[in-house]
Amino acid sequence: MLEIRGLHAWYGESHVLHGVTMDIPQGKVVSLLGRNGAGKSTTMRSIMGLMDRTEGEILHEGVNILRLRPNHIARRGIAICPEDRGIFPSLSVIENLMLPPVVAPGGMSLERIYGLFPNIKERANSRGTELSGGEQQMLAIARILRTGATILLLDEPTEGLAPVIVQQIARTIAEIKNLGHTILLIEQNAHFVQGLADIHFLMENGQIVDRLEDHEFAAQMDRVDRLLGV
Repeated sequence: MLEIRGLHAWYGESHVLHGVTMDIPQGKVVSLLGRNGAGKSTTMRSIMGLMDRTEGEILHEGVNILRLRPNHIARRGIAICPEDRGIFPSLSVIENLMLPPVVAPGGMSLERIYGLFPNIKERANSRGTELSGGEQQMLAIARILRTGATILLLDEPTEGLAPVIVQQIARTIAEIKNLGHTILLIEQNAHFVQGLADIHFLMENGQIVDRLEDHEFAAQMDRVDRLLGV
């Protein structure tokens, strides 16, 4: 379980997170919704120790990891899948997949990864430049699962993808959750996370403005759409 308590973060002199408090229970999917610039990606970067200046607490299994280096956080089974996916274009799918080392217990075997992502197996020898956006996203998620990550931070996984691929991503996230993994999902697409996430946090101007259980979410959709500028 991850617990974020009173998190503040700065870019240079700019104070961008203002006392963010969230709970991310073990084995659940949690969405973090907000407009561009609301502080969503900064929250993820703070969890991974990628911000120069932060204050507050980020508790993983009761241990405050706020001051840990990113490689030590990764060894605790926490990994980020960035919005740009981070695929190496000149490397093949299998080379991209095998490049990062296994850093935490329980890294997925290739057999299990291929079961979750059959298109990855089919495109194993294709270069990164030859993959569609959806295939790149699948590869990016598969790669961090192989390293041993059990807490996945997914930053805008549906950005720029066709609706049929978005549905495929949703099914994959549900399957990963069923394996017992924990997922923090940054999104601007409220309709994508409805029914997929167990808990929804709404963010505005670097602050959490509401926490909704999924059964409450549909009734608040008009408000959520206004917050997201839809």
